[in-house]
Amino acid sequence: MVVVGFNHNFRYRGELFHVQTEDSGRKNPFVVTLLYKGGTILASKKTSYADILKIDHLERVVEELMKDQHREMLRRLKGGEFDRTIEAVLFPKDRSETPKETEVPVSATAAPPVAPALESPAPAPPVEKPAVPQPPLPPRREKVVEASLDEIILSYLAGEDRDEENL
Repeated sequence: MVVVGFNHNFRYRGELFHVQTEDSGRKNPFVVTLLYKGGTILASKKTSYADILKIDHLERVVEELMKDQHREMLRRLKGGEFDRTIEAVLFPKDRSETPKETEVPVSATAAPPVAPALESPAPAPPVEKPAVPQPPLPPRREKVVEASLDEIILSYLAGEDRDEENL
């Protein structure tokens, strides 16, 4: 049996996150794990297995690589490694609070100020880039796993979540 991928919804600090791991196959030998919040990718990890394509039992080895990488992403989330990124996504700073420049009147009789020769022009105001749309989460997997990380790992090892492993 070839495992195509793993998907888990995981509650962390009251928020629901989605971890997805997929095998790209022999023609593109990579295992890719993505951490999502809503439709936004917060973190990713991509591992090549091109160097082991000719080994016996490749499918089992790739499946173990996928499980390890999936568990690692869950551990990193639970360990707080992505807290700053999560904070930035969930609570972006309000850009309307940036201080405005004030105009200083210049006397009609005063000579205009001369900029020093080495002074750089004032930087242009920051331009907000439009958000890049992210691919939506797979619609087939809406089950929320209310379990600890240890319970999720144990269910993997026991083979109890085979129905969630296949996309």
